[in-house]
Order: sequence, then structure tokens, then C-alpha cells
Amino acid sequence: MNNGFVKLIIVVIIGFVVIKACSSSGNDYRDSGQMENWEKSPVDELIKSLSDEQNFSIILYDMDAGDSGDSYKHKYRVVVEKPDTVQARETEWYPVSAGFFKQHLNDMGMEIASKKDGVVHKQAAPAGYTNYVGNQKYGHWVNRNGSSFWEFYGKYAFLSSMFNMMSYPVRRSYWDDYYGGYYGRGRSYYGPSGRTIYGTKNYTSSSSGRNTTWASKPPTFKDKVRNRVSRSTSASSSRKYSSGSSYSRTSRSSSRSSSGSSFRSRSGGFGK
Repeated sequence: MNNGFVKLIIVVIIGFVVIKACSSSGNDYRDSGQMENWEKSPVDELIKSLSDEQNFSIILYDMDAGDSGDSYKHKYRVVVEKPDTVQARETEWYPVSAGFFKQHLNDMGMEIASKKDGVVHKQAAPAGYTNYVGNQKYGHWVNRNGSSFWEFYGKYAFLSSMFNMMSYPVRRSYWDDYYGGYYGRGRSYYGPSGRTIYGTKNYTSSSSGRNTTWASKPPTFKDKVRNRVSRSTSASSSRKYSSGSSYSRTSRSSSRSSSGSSFRSRSGGFGK
């Protein structure tokens, strides 16, 4: 009787261990698949390099693509808030993937990542909206012809040019709309009521953006690039789906053995 009871306990324990191991291996595979789809961009690297800063904005300053279709580039403007001033610099050209290029095709002149009070956000927004507009340290709202507009103090007047607000003044209604339904919710903001007031098209036709590399490209080139990155990202998605569909027991074993080292090597970065 005692021996039978002991054997029963042993069987239960072994069964539990086997079920736990199978569950863990399934999770390992799912984690590996998620990590495979994750891709670090130059913006992630910039965010990491600015980890000691409490407030900053990363603006998509310029972009370009190779004629052969095998290269895509971004240039950024990094704006960092300091105790008594605001520092800005333009980066070098960074190579980016077709997918990341496509993701931000309509975001030139906008901040595509920002950090406010230590919290990082990675959705597109009009430049300056996150940290400077509405901040009484830098300016105030003024009424003109029945509407309220943002105006920087004289010491910070240069921010109007930096954020392209000379061409597109900030209405209080736009800023309220952004903070009321977009900020912190993972939604990009291009203007009120679905209108496109901000972004690549309007930026490259403004005084701030018309001298950029992308603005100098003919419409036929831009259309070709748009079609190219769309085809490239669609093909990439199809390959990933096909790879997942043909997943076998052998590949799962291989995936389990490598997923741990792959995860550790990427855990230091910011990704989305």
C-alpha cells in the first residue's frame, strides 16, 4: 500500500515536470519568433545613448534612398533640454531598413521619438509638441483674431524656426487635440480631424525643409521608392509567414538552443 502510494506520487511529479518542460519550450519558441520580428533601428541606438537625459526629442530631419533600391538612409535632429538652454545637433546619415524607411515615409520634420520626464514615446508628433509647446518655461499662449497660438519667449524664439512653427503656427486647439487623444497612446498625430497638416509633404515644401535631400528628389523618384519599399516589406512578411508555416520539430529544437543567447544579446537595447 505504501509502495503503491509512493509510486503514484512519483508518477505525478514526473508528469508535472514533463508538462512544465513542454510549456517552457513553447514559450521559448514564441519568444524567439517575437525577437526575430523585432528590429533595432538607429533611433533605438540614439535613445540608448541619451539614457542619462530626462527630456529630449528626435526629429526625422532628412531621408534618402539609393537608385538601385538596396539602400535607405535617415538623418536626424536631436534636441536635448538642459537646465538653462536647449541644445540641438544634426546627426550623420544612418542606414535604415526598408521597413523602417517605409514606416516613417510621411514623418519628415516630425519628432519620431521623444522622452518627457523620463518616459520614452515612439510615435510621430509635430516637432516640439511633446516637451516645449505648452511648457511655460519656454513660452505662453497668445490670442490673435479669436484664436489661441503658442509663442516662445524671446530667449527661445529660435525654437520656432527649429520646429518649423514659422510656417505652421501652433494652434491651441491642435495641441489640445494631440494631448487629448494621441499623446501616450501610441497614435501618430498629423493634424486635427484626420487632416494632414504635418509630415513629409508639407515639411519639404516649407522654408525649413525645401533644401533637404529628399525635397530635391523628383516626384517620379519618390513614387518609385514608395513602391519599392512596399514590395520589399510585403515580400519580407511573406517569407516570415512561410518560414513559420514550415516550422518542424528539428527547427524547433534548434530554435530552443539558440533563443537564450539571442535574447541576451538584444536585451540591452530599446526596441519596438
